[in-house]
Amino acid sequence: MKFSKYFDHTILKADATAEDVKRICQEAKEYDFASVCVNSYYTPLVAEELKDVDVKVCTVIGFPLGAMSTLSKKLETVDAIENGADEIDMVINVGALKAKDYEEVLYDMKEVKDACVHNPAWKEAKLKVIIETCLLSEEEKIKACELAIEAGADFVKTSTGFSTGGATAADVALMKKTVAGKAWVKASGGIRDLKTAKEMIQAGADRLGTSATVQIMEEMK
Repeated sequence: MKFSKYFDHTILKADATAEDVKRICQEAKEYDFASVCVNSYYTPLVAEELKDVDVKVCTVIGFPLGAMSTLSKKLETVDAIENGADEIDMVINVGALKAKDYEEVLYDMKEVKDACVHNPAWKEAKLKVIIETCLLSEEEKIKACELAIEAGADFVKTSTGFSTGGATAADVALMKKTVAGKAWVKASGGIRDLKTAKEMIQAGADRLGTSATVQIMEEMK
């Protein structure tokens, strides 16, 4: 795979402006990244900026805590897809997982997956499930991945990048082993240089989420 296509070029900070997002889209087109990843407010803008190019529109859902209601996540997903999202990165209900309320965690994922498949736009979006590894034990990471597979997720993703830690090669390897080819793995959070990016890929990451994408590509040159 072309190296640039590993990357979701990401801008999720609260103070991001429309001009910031347009700059990210221009960079994504220039470097041919896999997607541009934004908060749902900017989905229509990104869809417009990326029309007619091979760069996907990626929208985060329930971000960054994952603690909003399932209905809210589902409606946000439908809205994002109607506004042009190709990929959905949802945060799981971390508290429910830690409380071992697995039925609730699975229901939450399944409802968002349903919205990715059945929506008024008649468009199927890829679902990435963010498990927030820094808050989980190894047992919980494994269980989260297993539930994501059961829910039909296309990817399991390490982190939001907004909690106490980001991706580690060890977590990527554990997730890769757990999903066993039934889903892809996305590493995100703390990937700021070429060395770290390569470590994540070697550990099994199929996609990388970072705001340092341009710097990494320039380092690659």
